[in-house]
Amino acid sequence: MSNGHPTREEDFDLYALGALDGDEKRAFESHVATCATCSEKLSEAQGRMALLALAAPQVRPSPGVKESLMRQIVGSSTGRGGTLRVMPAKEPGAFAGWMWALVPLAGGFAGAIVFGWLHIMQLDKQIEALDNRVQEQNAQIVSEQSTIEVLAAKDTVVVSLAEQKQQPQGTARVLYNARRGMIVYNGTLPQAPPDKSYELWLVPTSGAPINVGVFESVNGVTNRVIATVPPGTPAKAFAVTLEPRGGKPAPTGPAVLVGPVS
Repeated sequence: MSNGHPTREEDFDLYALGALDGDEKRAFESHVATCATCSEKLSEAQGRMALLALAAPQVRPSPGVKESLMRQIVGSSTGRGGTLRVMPAKEPGAFAGWMWALVPLAGGFAGAIVFGWLHIMQLDKQIEALDNRVQEQNAQIVSEQSTIEVLAAKDTVVVSLAEQKQQPQGTARVLYNARRGMIVYNGTLPQAPPDKSYELWLVPTSGAPINVGVFESVNGVTNRVIATVPPGTPAKAFAVTLEPRGGKPAPTGPAVLVGPVS
């Protein structure tokens, strides 16, 4: 357990089945007694176990199985073998005896269902994690393909951004394809103060600067920003400013890097 809470969600189901024991069981009970959230999860698990037990199909044993069970009962109660009188189904008490004989069978079947269900839950989580990983990789592939297309396009312009006096020193360049409205920024800047962030801007030929993206920087590490603006936006320049942490909708801080579009 981490901070008292069970680290595995299946612990609630295992406890409801009686599969926890020893120190693990005692630690679980001690925590659940004082944690409303975990107590609620345990109640939900107990409800699931009850539903699964009810879902176990009824099995009607053959007369031979019933007779064998009854002989064992008679033998254990008298200390020796005894004569078994098989009761007709209509006799009082016969049905109850059959039900008690079915309890071990139903319990074992329900237990198998529960452990199979827990295994399926674990597999579902693994599959979900793999799906997320595939989606992330696909998104990365699409991003890289877009970057390659921008680099290869004949109408892509390369803009070098120059350092500004008395500002953090760094280097950067922007690749801009106005037809597609795609921007690729690569640059190196020193780490910004704790309360500041760098922000990239496209300065159009007319109108207010357009926010392209906010990024943090680590000394010696190249930052990459891939962004889009409305296709066909004419650019006069690109700039990086130092803004309050998280950025601003319009530039307010000093320009750190500036590059005109030739």
